[in-house]
This record gives sequence, structure tokens and C-alpha cells, in this order.
Amino acid sequence: MLELLTAEGNYRGMTSINTQCLIVGGGPAGMIAGLLLARAGVEVLVAEQYPDFLRDFRGDTVHPSTLGLIDELGYIDEFLELPHHKVSTISIADAQGEAVFADFSRLPGKFPYVVFMPQWDLLNFLADKAKKYEDFTLLQSTKATELIVEDNHVPGARLETERGIQEVRANLVLACDGRHSTLRESAQLPIALHEARTEVLWFRISKHANETTAFVHQGAGFTLVCIDRGTYWQIAYVIPQDSFERIEAQGLQQIRTDVASVLAVLGDRFAEEVATWDDLKLLQVRVDRLRKWYRPGLLCIGDAAHAMSPAGGVGIRACQVDCVNVLVS
Repeated sequence: MLELLTAEGNYRGMTSINTQCLIVGGGPAGMIAGLLLARAGVEVLVAEQYPDFLRDFRGDTVHPSTLGLIDELGYIDEFLELPHHKVSTISIADAQGEAVFADFSRLPGKFPYVVFMPQWDLLNFLADKAKKYEDFTLLQSTKATELIVEDNHVPGARLETERGIQEVRANLVLACDGRHSTLRESAQLPIALHEARTEVLWFRISKHANETTAFVHQGAGFTLVCIDRGTYWQIAYVIPQDSFERIEAQGLQQIRTDVASVLAVLGDRFAEEVATWDDLKLLQVRVDRLRKWYRPGLLCIGDAAHAMSPAGGVGIRACQVDCVNVLVS
């Protein structure tokens, strides 16, 4: 199929490409679904709008149930050879001291811990495994523009590729294109919005050898989450919803002051390493769910069906549950 999609002159000479399942979106939902379906002998085309998976500050928490799925697929030893950080307990610190509020070591099973791993490593790993199956095709730099709708049925979608618009027809279209899904908007599926009480500013600060800290620090009007990346801390500065403009007006010094108030050493490094607003990434938290996940020929899963809060880092796990329960069961 990949040869058909990339052949010279294809877009002028062919009205459509046919496949069994078209998956739009190469995030965790799309890649897990593509891998599972290809292993089952289903012809799958995954269309991913970006040329690679290298986007920072995306969900990176791999929970025990997802590790269990990777183990069942026979990949766990190889997966755990990738750079990662295992966490069995998560603690929170405030002015009164530090306490454990999540203890994964008490869970039964082979994986009584969570793994923190950059999402691009997870997605590249899943893609490499899926590409071993001849029924799997990953097409990057390819964005879905709209669904094809005929007699209230969705037989495919139109994709914007490097060579133009291509029509792909499929027995099933899976919308895995995230919280701002083009396909669910095209399908006009009803959405139930929920209140999002926070938004997050992400940034990096260097990590000294053998340096440790609590996972969560509670400050005055903000929360600091510190993810150990080995050579640096990935920091989430969690603030009330709609407060970014106020904080931006106060300047970076306000964030440095807040960081220093709960972790003085990181406050000093913030002043040195976070020089401009370009060094921070704003995540505007969205929490919603579709009242109906499907229409004939189309199924939405992952954030396209239910945009998750970053709290608890459960986004990848929710995608995995969708894929296993909806596609395999």
C-alpha cells in the first residue's frame, strides 16, 4: 500500500486507495490500535500529520496495565531497555512536610511501578514493532482534512499528503487524532464538556547527579510536578485555569520566585536555564467526552473520544484500554 501512496504520479491517476482500516493519528491510541490490528491480520494504514514523533512535553507515564499489555505482546524486555525511570511510590511535599500519596508497590502482578519514558520513544518502539507486519503502513506528514460521507455512512477520509489530496476508503475509520480531532468535528458528533480547573506550563531544568526530590510540591496558588529524566527535570508548573495571561504579565521572575519557594536549588537554575517564554510550553487542559463515539464506518478512541486531564498521567492507559476493550474484545 505504501508503494501505491508514494508512487510518482499516483495522485493524478488514482481516485482512491482502499484498505481495511484507516487510522488517523499516530499517537498512543493510533499506534497501539495499528499494532494490534496488524498482528491480527487486518490491513491498516496509519496517517500521522507530523514527519516524526519528536514533540516534547507529551504524556509519558506508562502504567502497570500498559506494561502488562507490552509483556503479553512479548516485547517487555526490549521495551525496558529503552531509557526510562521507574517509580514505585509518589510523594507530595508542602509546608507541613512530605508524604506518600501513591504506592504502586502494593499492586499485584509483575509491574508494581510506573515507567516514565518520553512519548516519542514509546511511539517509535510501537511503530518499529508494527512495521514488521506486511499489513501495516505508517504514512507521516499526512493530515486528514475531512471524512467522506455517503448516505450517512463513512467509507473513508481525505488526506492531505506531501503530493496533494488523496482519498482513502476503508471498512473502518478510526479517529485517533487527539483532543482537537478534525474527524470528530467533521462527523459532527455531540460533545459533553467538563470543567477544567488547571492549565500547565512545562519546562526543563538540569538535574545534578544523585539529586532527588518529591514528585509533587504544593505551593501558594500553584503545584510543581518534577519528573526525573536522568539528566534533567521535566517540570510541570500547574496553575488555575485562565491564569496564564496574568502570570505572563508578571513575567518569568514570578515563576522563578514560585519555584524557589518550594525548591530553592531549582529556582536558581530556573533563572539560568529558562531565559525566555519560548523555553516554556503551555498545555491548555481540556476535559470532554463524546456522547456518542461512532457513526456507521467511524469510531473515535483516545483523546478524540474523551480528552483527558493530565492528572495522574492516565492518558496512555486510557488509550490502551480503548484499543484492547473496543477493538479486541
